[in-house]
Amino acid sequence: MSHGYSPGWRKLTIVILRPLLKGLLKRDWRGRGNVPGEGGVIIAANHISEADPLALAHFVYESGRYPVYLAKSTLFDVRFVRNILRGTGQIPVYRDSADAAMALKDAEKALLDGECLMFYPEGSCTRDPELWPMTGQTGVARMALKTGAKVVPVANWGAHELMPYRKGERTGLAGSLKKGFHPFPRKTMKVIAGPPVDLSEYEGLPLTKETLRAATDDIMAAIIGLLGELRGQEPPGERYDHHKVLEQRRRAAAEAFEPAVPETARPGTGDPKAAGS
Repeated sequence: MSHGYSPGWRKLTIVILRPLLKGLLKRDWRGRGNVPGEGGVIIAANHISEADPLALAHFVYESGRYPVYLAKSTLFDVRFVRNILRGTGQIPVYRDSADAAMALKDAEKALLDGECLMFYPEGSCTRDPELWPMTGQTGVARMALKTGAKVVPVANWGAHELMPYRKGERTGLAGSLKKGFHPFPRKTMKVIAGPPVDLSEYEGLPLTKETLRAATDDIMAAIIGLLGELRGQEPPGERYDHHKVLEQRRRAAAEAFEPAVPETARPGTGDPKAAGS
């Protein structure tokens, strides 16, 4: 069974969104020739704003491909939105582990049918205070190594000025951004696509945790390098690990609220005379 979509729905989204995005955002696009013109391909991008999916989709479409996202299942619960998403062939992702596995099967099927799949390896908008990419999850590497699809790294910059992530950090660059939608003055959406990531050293290997982590690190390194080029800055030497930071914060909070034990209640710290009586 092939990956299903409606050519009519896809054409409608192009007719509506293309001129809208052209009017809303200025563009600084580089490397469109690195997006293959045909065949299953994975676009692996950094995620800095709820606004960057449409801007990235515009870049990919103008590069000759129609983008297919793995979208949160809750979006499919809204009637009109559901019609658009299903009509254009987007793939729902559910929280339940069994349904999540089914979504990956649907994504694999779409790649084998020659679709262009859009992935955010970080899994969510970055929580790094300076908006550098976080550590990546291994789904993109697994999908690429299972299907043989090329992984094209893409970095984007500028969408955070249009619409900062509402759950972003309150320190650093993220903390300096005013929440909300800011269309004026027009923002420049910078996007750059690099050559496909070379994953040949992992081909044919068992998809172990170590193999997937190494391949994921290669993909993230390519994205971060491209983002450094867009920003004109040297990327940090260590990637932000959101799960590790959350654990550190929980531990610090627990220690801060741990009740102090009175000295007299501790063994061996009572009145010496009382102890000897």
